[in-house]
Amino acid sequence: MEESIDLKAYFARIGYTGSREPSLLTLQSIVKRHTEAIPFENLNPFLGWPVPLDLPSLERKIVREGRGGYCFEQNILLNSALESLGYRVTGLGARVLWNAPAGFVGPRSHMLLVVDLNGERLLADVGFGGLTLTGVLRLESDIEQSTPHEPFRLFPDRDDFIMQARIASEWKPLYRFSLQSQALADYEVTNWYLANHPTSHFRTGLMAARAEPDRRFALRNHEFAIYRTGGPTERRILTSASEFREVLSDTFLVKLPDTDELDQALERLIPQPA
Repeated sequence: MEESIDLKAYFARIGYTGSREPSLLTLQSIVKRHTEAIPFENLNPFLGWPVPLDLPSLERKIVREGRGGYCFEQNILLNSALESLGYRVTGLGARVLWNAPAGFVGPRSHMLLVVDLNGERLLADVGFGGLTLTGVLRLESDIEQSTPHEPFRLFPDRDDFIMQARIASEWKPLYRFSLQSQALADYEVTNWYLANHPTSHFRTGLMAARAEPDRRFALRNHEFAIYRTGGPTERRILTSASEFREVLSDTFLVKLPDTDELDQALERLIPQPA
């Protein structure tokens, strides 16, 4: 990354006060704080607003304005922070498999990071929505790796890896990725499609997600859920724009834009009586 991030402001945003030494512990701590403080959300494309990926725009939106973002925004921001600390970071591209039929081949519409540290390769990904990786994984296949939330593992498939998470007792595929590095221009092409194409799920619906140490929060249109680690799941239907605003602000910690346009968009998500 050519531009330098304001590390002091970024650390204040995520509430990180630890070491700046580029170690595994520092990386784990930053990833954990990032995923707890910065929500996954797609309000910009949902409202028809642009999603710029340059660092000044990301800092303004996420760091100073208290917003979140989706994978490109979040992982580019994390990439910049880690590089400023002295980590060697490479951006990768992934094909999403979550909830896709067997044999599905989609575009490389997801971003994740590989970090080279002391001869070891590590994976970080703070932008995969409801199953965002809240820990750091070793780039090692066929072993179960613990995180602050679900166990994860990497399954080798020819020249690729398949990222899997164990949900209850079943391993579920999240995405497929290779180790081919991606340039910002590669992300910008896919980002433009996801943010602007009329059939993109980021344009047609609302999504938000955030993790806390013992639970995950998820919003998909009017369906709000709390997934407790080792406990019951709570589900609720949101039925008014004020409910949406309350959940987005208080649970997902999104500092909402002050515009009537938002209420009008939220009202379109409210389920209508049969």
